[in-house]
Amino acid sequence: MAKSEQPTPVVFAIHGGGFRAGDKSRWGADKQVQQLISSGVSCVAVNYPFLDSMPIQDILRHCARAVQFTRFKAAEWKLDKERFASMGGSAGAGTSLWLATHDDMADPKAEDPVLRESTRLVCAVCNATQATYDLTRWESFLGPAKPEFNTSEAEGAMFYHLSSIADFATEKGKSVLRECDMLHWISKDDPPLLLNNSQVVEAPKNRGEWLHCIHHAREVHKECAADGVPCIVLQDAPEPKPDVVKFLLKHLKVLP
Repeated sequence: MAKSEQPTPVVFAIHGGGFRAGDKSRWGADKQVQQLISSGVSCVAVNYPFLDSMPIQDILRHCARAVQFTRFKAAEWKLDKERFASMGGSAGAGTSLWLATHDDMADPKAEDPVLRESTRLVCAVCNATQATYDLTRWESFLGPAKPEFNTSEAEGAMFYHLSSIADFATEKGKSVLRECDMLHWISKDDPPLLLNNSQVVEAPKNRGEWLHCIHHAREVHKECAADGVPCIVLQDAPEPKPDVVKFLLKHLKVLP
């Protein structure tokens, strides 16, 4: 919690780990988190279930609920509901991107008051992000996947807890892929994005580059440009490069 007499803006900090590992405690000593708090921004570190217990589409909804729960508690915690942002790395980056681009998931008629709250953000910072969690789209901007890029032939289906990749062609499969597709959700009303994918390669040569290389960020940028969404790819930006904390403070409307 940032010290303030007025309700503070909020940045969600979402850890990486391939949706298989990691913990929110890593943010405790993070330099950027400390800079944000000292600048008057409260930070919320988020844990979430892993793929061994539920599919990606449900994990993402858990993270959306964390945003809604925090908004539900805004008055008690002296937070400004209108100034919420997110940042993260790898899986946390993709989740931040999904939250930033997805249509508002608030359900005004929900019996659960938490679910009546908005999921919208004012900006997001995504470090080593994936462009989309519709894995069937990856070859269109990364090129063909080599066998060693995946842990098994069934990895793609297991990501969604589907029985096989044949399920992608079913109505259920199509609905799941669309729900997880950040490129699909990008629209002109989305908030500004700052993407930092430091692996600048012509084509992925290993699993790490397949998951995190610059082509993910550039594909998001291309879609944002088509829809008029402000989007900066750090590696393609002119000098001086944008500063992450300054980017967040600007869009959270925090004065220096």
